[in-house]
Amino acid sequence: WCRRTDELVDGPNATHITPATLDRSERRLEEVSNSRPYDMLDAALSDTISNFPVDIQPFRDMIEGMRMDLRKSRYINFDDLYLYWYYVAGTVGLMSVPVMGISPDSNARIENVYNVALALGIANWLMNILCDVGEEIYLPQDELAQFGLSDEDVFVGQVTDRWRAFMKDQIKRARVFFDAVEEAMTELDKASRWLV
Repeated sequence: WCRRTDELVDGPNATHITPATLDRSERRLEEVSNSRPYDMLDAALSDTISNFPVDIQPFRDMIEGMRMDLRKSRYINFDDLYLYWYYVAGTVGLMSVPVMGISPDSNARIENVYNVALALGIANWLMNILCDVGEEIYLPQDELAQFGLSDEDVFVGQVTDRWRAFMKDQIKRARVFFDAVEEAMTELDKASRWLV
């Protein structure tokens, strides 16, 4: 479901996608959550919703993230970008927890486990963005400027000392998220830990 939703705005037909398309996706999601799937992918999600304590809100939020993709691809600062990342990636972590399960031995508050799942989604997205930089620039504009970089510098793809310093900072940020996930790995059900 997540891949299909992301493909709406990043796939081969992305230039033809409108807000109305995403509205239809949201209506379709509501049908799926009410056990009325349209196709096999919908049926798989409907089955998951039936068999696990899945909250539908992160799915709605992901569609909202796709709406954000239609509106803009530049974010002034990390806080703005973090909100976007929540919608397009953190939600995947939140969707996964009910399926992966929480360890019966866990003493953590459920909220903490979900926060770690959110961090995992964001860390993975940040690494994806850093690998794909140049195709798209989902980087904090103020931080690029602090390192004396512009969008044009990024698109040109020339590796300079300023670029290396900027990337080093972004990788440190991703490590903070990954470290939080690593510390809390034991809170997940044993059968699911290897997936993470």
